[in-house]
Amino acid sequence: MTDQSRVSLFLEMMAAERGASLNTLQAYSRDLERFTDFLKIPGQETGGQRSIEATASDVRGYLEDLTLEGLSSRTQARHLSTLKQYYLFLMEEGVRKDNPVAEIDAPKIGQSLPKFLSVADTEKLLEAARNTTDKEGIRLRALVELLYATGMRVTELVSLKVSQTQRDPRILTVRGKGNKERLVPLSPIAREAVDSYIVQRIHFLSPQEQQSGQDQGWLFPSRGKSGYLTRHRVGQLLKELAVKSEINPKQISPHILRHAFATHLLENGADLRSVQKMLGHSDISTTQIYTHVLQDRLQRLVLDHHPLSTKD
Repeated sequence: MTDQSRVSLFLEMMAAERGASLNTLQAYSRDLERFTDFLKIPGQETGGQRSIEATASDVRGYLEDLTLEGLSSRTQARHLSTLKQYYLFLMEEGVRKDNPVAEIDAPKIGQSLPKFLSVADTEKLLEAARNTTDKEGIRLRALVELLYATGMRVTELVSLKVSQTQRDPRILTVRGKGNKERLVPLSPIAREAVDSYIVQRIHFLSPQEQQSGQDQGWLFPSRGKSGYLTRHRVGQLLKELAVKSEINPKQISPHILRHAFATHLLENGADLRSVQKMLGHSDISTTQIYTHVLQDRLQRLVLDHHPLSTKD
């Protein structure tokens, strides 16, 4: 059996037993392809058995190679995590008796604070979306309102089905990582944007779907391979909207709107546990990064306005 075959079995296991998303599986696949290419012996293009023979020294050499290529500590840590899981799989399958990655420490990563929009800039973005009245503008408004009102990941947004929006007008059912469902409150403004868009949705179906009536049910259908709008296209639309809003497009992305959702909720008194549930974080420590943003802002507030902080 070749490295490629073992990687395919590993990916099948991660999908079936761990519920890994398509994006996660693609990342694992890229990481392992890069590693197996690194292990190939020059002049021997097959190199099909190298991963089961790899040593801790090979893994360290691979990390050094990633460093030389200028990849960040965070990216290197992700590659190492992929390898750890892959070799655990090989051990469980009886292919290896040890894990060459087990004793290798991940590169130290400084915790980066999430970027987010101010309330004022978010309002400018929403206002620009609300002022577009053609069918593309109505769809764009629904996209933006949903992202900011729910804090959804962009993959969760584009893969929504119409049925997920129809169960309760006040609630949106979101299917997140690990195929887990969660309920997110939907504001009246966002609900109105979705309802207005659904009237126009038929225009985004392919001619075949319109004629045959074989609608696949995606909320944001597309004529692309997946059948629904891509993450990349949503990012493009947001950057175009940012330009119209006179906001630096580099400051706008679907994930930044997710950060804005969480930060603005916490600023207005929401408790961390509720925000965790709405974001779909399995571990509250992931959500706690937003408290660092608030702590930094509160500290500046005290330094700027507290009478005892003023120097004589």
